[in-house]
Amino acid sequence: MDFIQTVIWALVALGVLVTFHEMGHFLVARACGVKVLRFSVGFGRRLLSRHDRHGTEFTLAAIPLGGYVKMLDEREGPVPPEELHRAFNRKSVWARIAIAAAGPIANFLLAILLFWFVFMGGTAGPVPIVGSVEPGSLAARAGLEPQQEIVAVDGHPTPTWQALNWRLANRLGDTGTIEFTLRYPGSELEYLSGADIDQWLSGREVPDPLKELGLELWTPPIRMILAQVNPDTPAARAGLQAGDKILATDDRVFQSWESWTEYVRAHPEETMQVEVERDGQRLTLPVTPELVTLDSGERIGRIGVLPQGSPWPDDKVRTYRYGIAEAFAKGLQETWDKTRFTFISLKKLVFGQLSTKNLSGPITIAKVAGTSAHAGWQSFLSLLALLSISLGVLNLLPIPVLDGGHLLYYGIEAVKGSPVSERVQMIGLQVGMALVLGIMGLALYNDIVRL
Repeated sequence: MDFIQTVIWALVALGVLVTFHEMGHFLVARACGVKVLRFSVGFGRRLLSRHDRHGTEFTLAAIPLGGYVKMLDEREGPVPPEELHRAFNRKSVWARIAIAAAGPIANFLLAILLFWFVFMGGTAGPVPIVGSVEPGSLAARAGLEPQQEIVAVDGHPTPTWQALNWRLANRLGDTGTIEFTLRYPGSELEYLSGADIDQWLSGREVPDPLKELGLELWTPPIRMILAQVNPDTPAARAGLQAGDKILATDDRVFQSWESWTEYVRAHPEETMQVEVERDGQRLTLPVTPELVTLDSGERIGRIGVLPQGSPWPDDKVRTYRYGIAEAFAKGLQETWDKTRFTFISLKKLVFGQLSTKNLSGPITIAKVAGTSAHAGWQSFLSLLALLSISLGVLNLLPIPVLDGGHLLYYGIEAVKGSPVSERVQMIGLQVGMALVLGIMGLALYNDIVRL
């Protein structure tokens, strides 16, 4: 069932993004007087099809990995004399530039719209307070201490965990100094501190900025109460149930969930006596952790339970509410920030500052779409906005076969007064196709390796 839901949400996400992108091309082509022959969401065999009064065929095709708008064009076949004025190739270079640019622009407009809805619903996030600092780490050398609030990074405010992670992500692959603005609890005084970095995390497949800094942010202590007992596990077979409170194990009392977990991990295939409180009664149950071998080769014990989380104190969470106009302004700013970040990340990939292992394909997108849908509508809409920005940016790259490649040719035509030669366009098409297929292949390979 989870797999089916993941596929459905992935198709919804791709369908929305592709439809908006192609709708941009379609609407501007119509406005410029170009006859649109077909508007297709997907490639391959047609599943659904209908024609409108203008003669345009609207199609839903079998392979949902893109779409296209086919316009009347003399380069693709004979055009009746009475229709020549509606052919794409007969339009001015500025009209063709507008039509080519309309797809990516539609993606950016969609992102603004989605972020607008997200911000109108309000946002909330935990305050980034330092929980612990690893000795000898970048954070320790920078002077960060437990209980300090990270107010800003490089001068940019970080009111929530999300904002902090976002600002740190902007420094991936960089060399220089990350500047932290810090504040002690109960004080309004702010302190500046810096962590020196050198090509920071440039070769990491899944970079974790906080972990690499040696930081753990503060979270409410986990209660010694079971929230979930997975079926067909040592805990379930021993009779442990959700709601049980762990009192002791082998006559030892543990002060934290982490210390109890470490004890369980250290005793694979050794029966331990777990004392719990259930409905006001004390029970002692024999549990034998199963042996699990990690990828690193470490052998640990596991019983198959999850703890209850503790509620966050009100003063450790920031909540924001926005009016319609303010939410729209936030949506514009968020779209600009994410677009800029995407362009910078692509530059870092090209120059080797980021690993190509960070490229993701349809499998990863499907998994993230399913996860975000389960997390709530705001999470799903935020993901859609990010994907829409990525689609817009990628299509603006000056690679033939992409919108950016067409814009490059039309820009050259506008400057020199005549179209780029057919031979040059054909060579560019072949090179562009090879590049796009290579990037898609690499992204798909990364997906499979992650599986």
